[in-house]
Parts: sequence; C-alpha cells; structure tokens
Amino acid sequence: MTLPNGWEIVVGLEVHTELKTATKMFCGCANRFGAEPNTNVCPVCLGLPGSLPVLNVRAVDLAMAIGMALHCTIAPSTFHRKNYFYPDMPKDFQISQYDLPINKGGYLDLPDASRVSIERAHLEEDTGKSTHLGGSGRIHGADRSLVDYNRSGVPLVEIVSGPDIRSSSQARAYASELRGILIATGASDGRMEEGSMRIDANVSVRQADAEFGTRCEIKNLNSLRSLQRAIDYEAMRQVELIEAGGTVRQETRHWDEILGATSTMRIKEEADDYRYFREPDLVDLAPDQAWQDRIRSQLGPMPAQRRRELTARLTSATQAQLDAVEVVIDLGLDRLVNYAADGGADVSLALSRAANELAGGIEGVDRLTPEAFCATVLMEQRGELSSTQAKTVLGELLASGGDPHAIAGTMGFEQLSSDSLGETVDELIERHPDEWTRYREGDEKLAQFFIGQVMKATKGRANGKAVIAELQARR
Repeated sequence: MTLPNGWEIVVGLEVHTELKTATKMFCGCANRFGAEPNTNVCPVCLGLPGSLPVLNVRAVDLAMAIGMALHCTIAPSTFHRKNYFYPDMPKDFQISQYDLPINKGGYLDLPDASRVSIERAHLEEDTGKSTHLGGSGRIHGADRSLVDYNRSGVPLVEIVSGPDIRSSSQARAYASELRGILIATGASDGRMEEGSMRIDANVSVRQADAEFGTRCEIKNLNSLRSLQRAIDYEAMRQVELIEAGGTVRQETRHWDEILGATSTMRIKEEADDYRYFREPDLVDLAPDQAWQDRIRSQLGPMPAQRRRELTARLTSATQAQLDAVEVVIDLGLDRLVNYAADGGADVSLALSRAANELAGGIEGVDRLTPEAFCATVLMEQRGELSSTQAKTVLGELLASGGDPHAIAGTMGFEQLSSDSLGETVDELIERHPDEWTRYREGDEKLAQFFIGQVMKATKGRANGKAVIAELQARR
C-alpha cells in the first residue's frame, strides 16, 4: 500500500520464536504443544517460593545458531527480571535479557536485495496462555478467563529488527525469510498457527526523510497475512489522525482479524516501567570460542543460498518456476528435488511435483524417501507413468510410504504396449471420423479429445505423450 500525500511507513518488527527444545527454559518440564492444560508444570515455571531456575543449555545452542545465521555478534550476556503483573505470568516477572543480549548487531538480506538490520536477538522465557470466554474473546467484556501455564517458561528468542522496513509487503518478506532461517537452523518449527512464532509490529509514519514519528506497537500477530493487513491499517489510521489535527499516542494496540482494524490495548510502557534488575539466581552467560565454533560447524545452508543453488539448476527459470522454488524452499522440500536431480531426473519436473503434489500433502512428507520421490519422477519422465498416474503414486507415498514401482503395479498402472495402444487409437479414429478429419486438417485442440478417449478406454493406463506420437504417426 502507498500512503497519500507523501507519507512514508516506518516499521520495526519484534519476532518471538519458541525454541525446539525438549524441556523448558529454566526447568525440566516438557516443552510440548497441545498437552492437556496445566500438566507440563512444576514449582519453577509456576513461580512457587523457594524454586530456583537452571538454564537450559540447548536453548543457548539454538539462540547462538539464530544469531550466527543473522550475522550477529555472539556476546557475553546477562539475565534480568522484567517486572509486570498479568495472570499468565505466575512469578509476576519474566526472566529475559536486557542491556547485554547474547546476539547483537546483525542483518537479514531479503530476496529483493534490501537489507534489514537486526538490533538484537535475546533469550527469554514465554508466558502462559489466557483464554477469555464470552464476549469478544478479549479480557474486556469476558464472562470468565482460563489460564494454561504449560507455555509458561518455554524458551524464546526475541529478534528485534531496526526501523528499516518501509512497506507492509517488505515486512511480510522479512518475516517469511526469517521464518525460513529459524526452521533451517533447527531452532523453531515456524508454526505460527500454534504460536511458535509471533510478531509484534512497531508502526509509525512520517513525511519522507523527516524525523521518525510516534510509534504504536501491534501485538501478537500470528500470520503473515495479518501482519501485512495490520501494518497497512495502522499506518493509514495514523495518517488520517495527523491530517485531521490529532496526535498519535504511543500505545500498544490489538489487531482484530475479523474487523480488519487495530484498537487500543494499553498505553505503551517504557523500559523504566518494567523495573529491570539482574536476575540474582543466574550467573552471567559467556559462551567460549570452542562452544561457538561447535554451533557454527553444525549450521547448514540458509534459505537464500538454497534458493540460489536450486534456481541455478534450472535451464531458464520462468516466473512460475521461481514461484515454485519459493514454495519448495519454504517447505524444506529442496532436498528431495536436489536428490532427484542428482539421480538423473528432470529438475523442472521434480520441482513441479514437489511444489504441487508434495506441498499439498506436506503432513505426509516424512513418509516419502528421497529414493521413492526420485524413482517416481523418473518413471514419469521415461513414460512409464502418465502425469496423472505419477500424481496418484505420489499421493499414495505421502499417505502410506512404500515403493513406487510396487504401488504402480498394484494400481494397474503398467503402461500399455505400443501394439495395444496403437489398436486402441485405431478403434477410436474409426469411432470418431469427423473429429479425426478436423485433427488432420490442423485442429490441434482435438488431440486432447483423443487423449481423453484413450485414457477412458484404457482406464488411465496410457501415456499422453505416447498417444500424441500414435496420432501424429497416422496423420
């Protein structure tokens, strides 16, 4: 969206990602989504008197991996208590990092070649989850509220960008690229619908090249679509307010996906309001060089590099293929495409099958081995399977796994012999003389008619390319 009258959007994003650890940040409770409410809890994450935190070393590993992927400096850091009262924070404070974060001063390059600075990426613990029943689903006007402390104490990394983003589409691209990096490092599963990644957007407006305006923070955006819509709405709200003679107030706002609007939650707190002080029960954190080197050696290629490498395998990349590359990289399916290409499969065909059939059944990809995917693509490439049959075989592999050759045999997908196919084509030409005459006279659309008739007669066992060859041989 372009703002009117020379106004410009200024956005900085705070992305909170839950880390893929087995246990919570400071205790041994399971870090598992979807458990029965208040079953993964203990005195530490419930903040009971006398309980003491013990730092999760795996969380530190993953935090450093994120920092390295974002070109940050890994620095000695400390933990602080961030004090505030809310029912989903049982201790009435959150253990976080304040002025000395573990990662600072990085950047993220986007696919459009723009760069967004990363101010910090620090460790902290998550809060519990409140559910407000009745009314609008928010605390104001609710009949009653329920609190689930299973999430309380789950390890988080908060990634704070600089105020470098100038459009909602760039914000979306940044969040998407960051999500891919978080998944690639193994730090997060990136499931925004489960709260694994949540975004706060700091939005302000200004006239071009003027000083930054007063910002408003939009909390807990849990989809890329919501992020883009919320930024656009909030920027326009601020412009209209200023042009009407009003003043933007620094505050925290809520995004309502149904109404498509933001509304005031509370006046924005400053750092002093949280009364930060050093966490007395945790020592300073200073990973030595050997520890950092071990984490760095475990990092694989990030999405940008994988995107470049897969694109380079295409003879001439069309826009549709570039879009398919984006889908494949985002879903982590490029390993299958590259394996198939290394095994002799056509890259474009493997890419198409991954971006369509595999992406459509992504929950079953773990059942599909690279060998099975490669074999299926090669069978289609050699004409042993039609495109429809190959898609059916892939669907069965995603559902149950197995061997593609055996599945094709069970489903009766053995290709017809050339003699049998030729006989079928001859019979159909006799049955449809008018269509055959028009085809011979140059009506190429009728080729699809004959292919359809052959498929029907052979119950899908024919190969479309072979049918075309038989038709052309008889012209």
